[in-house]
Amino acid sequence: MTDKTVDLAIEGMTCASCVARVEKKLNRLPGVEATVNLPLESARVTIAGDTDSEALIAAVRSAGYDATVVGAPPVREPVHAPHQHHGSSAEFMHHDMDPFEHALSGHSMAPGHDMDPDEDTSAPTDARGTELRGRLRVASVLTVPVLLLSMIPALQFTGWQWVVTVLALPVVTWAAWPFHRAAFRAARHGASTMDTLVSIGIIAATGWSLWALLLGGAGELGLVMTPSLWPRDSMGMEEVPELYFEVAAVVTTFLLAGRYAEHRSRRRAGDALRALLDLGAKDVSLLVGGTEQRVPVDRLMVGDEFVVRPGEKVATDGVVVSGTSALDTSLLTGEPVPVDVGPGDDVTGATINTSGALVVRATRVGADTRLAQIGRLVATAQTGKAPVQRLADRISAVFVPVVLVLALGTLVVWLVSGAGAQAAFTAAVAVLIIACPCALGLATPTALLVGTGRGAQRGILIKGPEILEQTRTIDTVVLDKTGTVTEGRMALVDVVGEDEVLRYAAAVEQLAEHPIGRAIAAAVTEKDGPTGGDGVVIGADQVHDFRAEAGHGVSGVVRTAHSGVGLGRRVLVGKPAWLRDQGIDPTAFQGAVDAAEADGATAVMVAWDGSPRGVLVLRDPVKPTSAQAVAELRALGLRPVLLTGDNEGAARAAAREVGITDVVAHVLPADKVAVVERLQQEGARVAMVGDGVNDAAALATADLGLAMGTGTDVAIEASDITLVRGDLRSAGDAIRLSRTTLRVIKQNLFWAFAYNVAAIPLAALGLLNPMIAGAAMALSSVLVVGNSLRLRRFE
Repeated sequence: MTDKTVDLAIEGMTCASCVARVEKKLNRLPGVEATVNLPLESARVTIAGDTDSEALIAAVRSAGYDATVVGAPPVREPVHAPHQHHGSSAEFMHHDMDPFEHALSGHSMAPGHDMDPDEDTSAPTDARGTELRGRLRVASVLTVPVLLLSMIPALQFTGWQWVVTVLALPVVTWAAWPFHRAAFRAARHGASTMDTLVSIGIIAATGWSLWALLLGGAGELGLVMTPSLWPRDSMGMEEVPELYFEVAAVVTTFLLAGRYAEHRSRRRAGDALRALLDLGAKDVSLLVGGTEQRVPVDRLMVGDEFVVRPGEKVATDGVVVSGTSALDTSLLTGEPVPVDVGPGDDVTGATINTSGALVVRATRVGADTRLAQIGRLVATAQTGKAPVQRLADRISAVFVPVVLVLALGTLVVWLVSGAGAQAAFTAAVAVLIIACPCALGLATPTALLVGTGRGAQRGILIKGPEILEQTRTIDTVVLDKTGTVTEGRMALVDVVGEDEVLRYAAAVEQLAEHPIGRAIAAAVTEKDGPTGGDGVVIGADQVHDFRAEAGHGVSGVVRTAHSGVGLGRRVLVGKPAWLRDQGIDPTAFQGAVDAAEADGATAVMVAWDGSPRGVLVLRDPVKPTSAQAVAELRALGLRPVLLTGDNEGAARAAAREVGITDVVAHVLPADKVAVVERLQQEGARVAMVGDGVNDAAALATADLGLAMGTGTDVAIEASDITLVRGDLRSAGDAIRLSRTTLRVIKQNLFWAFAYNVAAIPLAALGLLNPMIAGAAMALSSVLVVGNSLRLRRFE
C-alpha cells in the first residue's frame, strides 16, 4: 500500500504547546506521521496504514481542538494547481478559510489550552482584534463610574449599589468572557493559567457582592458603605457585608487592556507568508501559436513559452529561448550585480528584467519554483521557532494552584475555628483578590509598550514580548553583506587610466539600461552652462549611434556639443573579451581588471581610437556606519559573522573594511538557513541581520532575527525586530533596548509577585478586607507602570 498524504486545517492552536499536543495525538495513530504548522494552523499527515481521515479528526478533537480535511482544488481548464509562490500547499489555499488570516497567534498558554477562534484574545485577525477592542471600550466606560461610586462615600446617592450592580454585571460577564472561557478550557485539560486566577477572582468577588446585595442586607436603600481597614475589628459588629463589584470590574478592564496591547504587537506575526504572495508576477504574456495572450500566471504549464519585457518580472522559473538581457536578481539573491542572460540560460521567477526582451520556456511552476521553496523555508522556520512562553504564564503553573489551595484552606480554617460564614468568605475572597494578577498582567505589556515606543522613536520596531527573552543569551550575530553592511547598490570606486576615461564612459552609459551603466553614469554630474539653439549645453558630451550588446558592453560616438564637425570618437565600454571581439587588444589593462575582480569588484574596460584607455572599478560600497556598528556589537559581547552569496573576494574586502574576521561566502538562499543551524548546533545563540527575500528563512530560523527597514517586506515580516533606518548601528541599539526592556519586565514581575505574596498571609489571617486588597492590587499596578515608564529615558 502506498503512503497517502492528508492536509488538515486545525482551529484553536495558539502556541507551541498546542502544536506539541496535536502532533502527539496524531502520531499515536498507527502508521501516521504528522507535522503541524503553527503559522498556517495546518497539519500535513502521512498515512502508511489504514487510518482514515475521520480518525485523524477525532485525534485532533481529543486534544481539545477542531480539524477539517482540506479539500482538493476544483477541476478547471486547463487543470492546474494554482500558483503557489507563497509556500503553502495548493490544497490549503482551497479551504474555505483564509490561511493567512489563520496565521501565527503567538498567544502563550499552558499545555492543552484551547480557545475558540472568536475568543482568542491575541490571535492576529482583524475581526478578533475588533471584538477585543469592543470589549475593552465597554469595560472602560462602565468601570469608571463603578469605581468612583464604590470608593467615594460622598458620591453614594440613594440606590447607588443597584446602579453599580447594573453597570458592573456586563463587565464581569460579557467583557470578561474571554478569560472565563479560557479558564474553563484550560481546566478541562487539567491546566491552569493566569486566566484561571483572573476568572476565579472575578467570579468570587461578583458572587460575594450579589449575595451581599440580595441576601446580606447590602441592597438596602440609603445605605452608605465606608470600607473598613481591618475586617476582624468589625466581626462582632452588625455590619452589612461590603460589595466588591469595583474590584472585579477593574481587574477585567486592566487585563483586557494588557491583552489588547499584546494583540496589537502580534498582529503581523504571520505576515511573512502573506508578503510572499505579492512578490511573484500576477499575469504573464503567454505565447500561443506565435501570438501573445495575457493570462493569469496560474495558467502557466511546464513547457509553455512566455515573453518578458523590460521592467517586467519573470513569471516563473524557466530557460531563455531567445533574447538577451540583464536580470536584477537582488530580490532573491540579495546581490546588486545584475545577471546577464541569453539563450539557454536559466532564469528564476520574480526576478526583474532590466533591459532586453526575453522569450522564456517554463521549467517549474507553482510549488516547485524557487520562490515557493523559500516560502516553505520561512513557514518551516517559523513553525520550528515557537514563541517563548510568557514569563507570567510559566510562573502561573505553580502560582495559581498554590493560591487556590491557600484560598480554600483559608475558608476551611476559618469555618472550622468557629467564625461566621461571612468572615470566612471575606478572608478567602481577600486572598483571591490580593493574588489576582492585575499587576502581573500589566508587567509585560506596559514595559513592552513603553520599550517599543521608545524603540520606534529610535527606528527600532520590536514584534513581541517573547523576542526580548531571545536577546538575553545571544552571543553570535550573523550579518548579511549586501544591503546590511554595504549599500546594496553598485557604485564607482576607482578609475584606472587616462583622465578622460570616466567622462567618455559616463556619456555613453547615460543611454544604457544596465545597472552597471547607471552606476557609471551617476558618478559624473551633468554639465551646467549656457545652451545652444538646440537646447544642449555648450561643451556637453553628446552620444550618437548608440549600440548595446546585452551581457557584453555598449558603444557610441561621443562628440562635444557645438564644437564643430568631425571631432567625435567611438567609445566602447565593456568586458575585455568583448573588446577583443571588436578588434581591440585589452592586454595593456588586463592586469587592472584581474586585480579588481580578485578583490571582489566588478571591472569594465574603456576604449576608443582602437586602443584600451582605462578601467572602471565598481563595487557595492560599505555603509559609512558599518565599522562603528560592528565595534558596538563586539562591545555587547557578540561575535560578528559575515554571510553572503557574493564571491569570496568581495566578501573578504567588505569584512576587512568593517573589522570582521569570520566570513562565509558563496552561500545560496536555502543554504543561509543551514549556516545559521550549523552555528546553533555548535552551541551558539544566533542573531541574524538581513534585508532580502533570500534572508527571510534565515531570519526566521535564527534565535533573533533583525531586518533592515530598507529591505523587502518578506524579510521584515520574517524577522523579530525591524531596524527602520537601515543603519546597522541600530542592531546594537535594538539588542541593548531589548535587554533593558526584559530587565524591566522581570523587575515588574518580581514586584508584582512580592506585593501579592507579602499580602496573602495578611488576607488569610483576616487582616485585609477585599476592598483594601483591591486597593493594594491597584497600587502594585501603579508601581509596575511607573517602573515601565523609566524605559522612556533609554538612550
